[in-house]
Amino acid sequence: DIGGGWLEGKNSKGERGLVPTDYVEILPNDGKDQFSCGNSVADQAFLDSLSASTAQASSSAVNSHNQVGSGNDPWSAWNAPKSGNWDSSDAWGSRPEAAGTQRNTANNWDAAFGHPQAYQGPAPGDDDDWDDDWDDKSSSGYFKDAESAEAGAAQRGGGRPAASSMKLPLNKFPGFAKPGMEQYLLAKQLAKPKEKIPIIVGDYGPMWVYPTSTFDCVVADPRKGSKMYGLKSYIEYQLTPTNTNRSVNHRYKHFDWLYERLLVKFGSAIPIPSLPDKQVTGRFEEEFIKMRMERLQAWMTRMCRHPVISESEVFQQFLNFRDEKEWKTGKRKAEKDELVGVMIFSTMEPEAPDLDLIEIEQKCDAVGKFTKAMDDGVKELLTVGQEHWKRCTGPLPKEYQKIGKALQSLATVFSTSGYQGETDLNDAITEAGKTYEEIASLVAEQPKKDLHFLMECSHEYRGLLGCFPDIVGAHKGAIEKVKESDKLVATSKITPQDKQTMVKRVGTMSYALQAEMNHFHSNRIYDYNSVIRLYLEQQVQFYETIFPI
Repeated sequence: DIGGGWLEGKNSKGERGLVPTDYVEILPNDGKDQFSCGNSVADQAFLDSLSASTAQASSSAVNSHNQVGSGNDPWSAWNAPKSGNWDSSDAWGSRPEAAGTQRNTANNWDAAFGHPQAYQGPAPGDDDDWDDDWDDKSSSGYFKDAESAEAGAAQRGGGRPAASSMKLPLNKFPGFAKPGMEQYLLAKQLAKPKEKIPIIVGDYGPMWVYPTSTFDCVVADPRKGSKMYGLKSYIEYQLTPTNTNRSVNHRYKHFDWLYERLLVKFGSAIPIPSLPDKQVTGRFEEEFIKMRMERLQAWMTRMCRHPVISESEVFQQFLNFRDEKEWKTGKRKAEKDELVGVMIFSTMEPEAPDLDLIEIEQKCDAVGKFTKAMDDGVKELLTVGQEHWKRCTGPLPKEYQKIGKALQSLATVFSTSGYQGETDLNDAITEAGKTYEEIASLVAEQPKKDLHFLMECSHEYRGLLGCFPDIVGAHKGAIEKVKESDKLVATSKITPQDKQTMVKRVGTMSYALQAEMNHFHSNRIYDYNSVIRLYLEQQVQFYETIFPI
């Protein structure tokens, strides 16, 4: 290990060279896989798939989202055919993604914000090499057109489960979470955690307790840095929380680490949308950096808005560390956190009466039904918006240009007649032709002023909605466990009191789900009110420019 994310290796021929640490699987001296939890064939197959997928890297065609006139748009790859874990054949979505994956995912990233498989815990040596920037192994989900996007999806996505699932195999990895659903529901006595997540009943039902003062985080000032004598380059962003006005610097790798920790800790209860996708080629181009910074800003704002996430220790440490030693200490502490997965529910304390199982199941079904329906609606909006973007930046401006040129050509022909009385007419026709050419430019530029923001907001919500199938699935699994408890009581494997404890704990999960949905709805109303208002205002301004009163 020479540091900086590189290993010096020697092959059987005695040749020496450098290899990225992420491309190497280190085995202990006895040759046994250090991650293996027992000798389960399924466990080993799962880990083998991790090693195989991590050893690949590829790139895909990239196109700037600000390019106009070519028909390209930044959402062309969002709506490719996909698989998911809903019963519907048209399941929740995934983005076409290159074959390369993160070192800590079991499959490729979701289309826009879907979830990877559960993080299996830090690998040995990560504490020393945590800031290694060999993180851009997977390429962008942007394609030159919708057809190439679908082709890429078919080529790369066949046979893999969609990454919109964020399944958390809680018993697989020692670094992730030892207790599973049964241990949470059947534990005789849950440990008293230091951290508490209160849930209260407000005007609209159960809700998280919001902090007295809120804050945002400004992501700005991207700068290019390098390491290993310039061999490796990276982009570093400045983050400034509005409540402290003290800036810290982070690379994309660090955002990725934060996302993993939030997913591992809160993913069973709270939707954690994925980060903007990774990229190999063109990642230092100005337009890509601008787009990534915009989406990192949206992601950080979303996290800062959440009363549980924003107040969590790992999130606060990410924004407020003072030096490298403090950061690494906080990182190690976060990775050793045992209150992860379903055990996060053990930290929640609803200030509300117990629920019966029928009501719990009804609430769960209602959430599943709404989020599925909203996902379908958002997907339709993205599809229509993508088509409209392509028309506005492709064929539509060309049609206006053709009309403009045809009118000007007609005026030129008229002017050759030599007739004295048609000068005014010819001038008017020429001006009309020029006006149509100006309209072509306005039409091509307009999507960036209005549709862009509506699409980005829907993009975000598609990611959030992609988290709910697994959250709802976890709740339904817990409900089924409680239903099965009658048999366990009948066979004296558990006591009636144990069953009541299970119902109470499932009730806690239900209150958490309802609190999260209230937070989701309040944000949804605010966000779509803002972006649709902006869209309509910009549309009015556009038509007033063309047809001034």
